[in-house]
Amino acid sequence: MTPAPGSVALITGGAGGFGRALAGLLADRQVTVVLADLDGDRPRQTARDLGAHFLPLDVTDRAANAAVVAQVEADHGRLDAVFLNAGIAGRSPDALDVDDFLRVVHVDLFGVVYGTEAALPALRRAGGGSIVVTASLAGLSPMTTDPGYSVAKGGVVAFVRSLGPRLAGGGITLSAICPGFADTAIIDPIRAEFEAAGFPVLSADEVAEAMLVAWAGAEPGAAYVVQPGIGVVPYRFQGVPSARTASGEIAVVPEALRRR
Repeated sequence: MTPAPGSVALITGGAGGFGRALAGLLADRQVTVVLADLDGDRPRQTARDLGAHFLPLDVTDRAANAAVVAQVEADHGRLDAVFLNAGIAGRSPDALDVDDFLRVVHVDLFGVVYGTEAALPALRRAGGGSIVVTASLAGLSPMTTDPGYSVAKGGVVAFVRSLGPRLAGGGITLSAICPGFADTAIIDPIRAEFEAAGFPVLSADEVAEAMLVAWAGAEPGAAYVVQPGIGVVPYRFQGVPSARTASGEIAVVPEALRRR
């Protein structure tokens, strides 16, 4: 589904590095861009600088997600693509700080669930569309330094994989990108360590390009790894051992369960 001029795209976390970079790419393709982020002078100015529209949004507020989508439709007549990009990292030095853990999960996981719920009716009214979720490599290979972030991003990947195939029949593609370490504010506390080690980090533009690739041609429920030097690569999930019947044959899941 190639982004067509005149399409309307909503980007949550739109004032951050990935969102800003993506907004520029979409504007170059004559896509109408709506940035949604926590309200403030900086995100509003970012939208103005990019020639984009701005709507305030706390992604942890389920009703606010629905209200933003309704406003996009009211202002622009349709919604064709949603980039659920808002995300934060843990900030507690403790091995397990439950308050910090839940803070991250509410934004990084439930923000995606609420955003998807809000977007689906609008995408159906537009005749189909795309939802691209910004997950993380941490969702595929958990980070011991940030369990809340790892659980949230792992949950996002599972959400996309489980729901994506169910939406495909209605012309809606749900997919995830899983960037490695990228040049955003999230790595600021350890940026010097990357520089000292000569470890390559992704630019915001590289991640934005991956988002655009996912909108244009992702497989339903797919997750794409984005790493310096390798580009955008579909992640191939390893299957789990199958159940066996009493005679030792591979058991087949009943058709009724496969349809659920």
